Amino acid sequence: MAKTKNFILRIDSDMMDAIEAWAADEFRSTNGQLQWIVAEALRKARRMPKRSSAGAAKSGTAAEPSDG
Repeated sequence: MAKTKNFILRIDSDMMDAIEAWAADEFRSTNGQLQWIVAEALRKARRMPKRSSAGAAKSGTAAEPSDG
């Protein structure tokens, strides 16, 4: 399982209301929705660290196929 870190996030109430509503629509917790939003932003910006094939195997995801 991936190691997690905790930190405090200050967010205005209107934005939090929108995130909570979005999370409910997606059947996620608010925390899960925030993690998904951050992961999507990192992926789209191509800043998400690559998983090693050992890490992918442990998480149950397939490693990317090689071209060789």
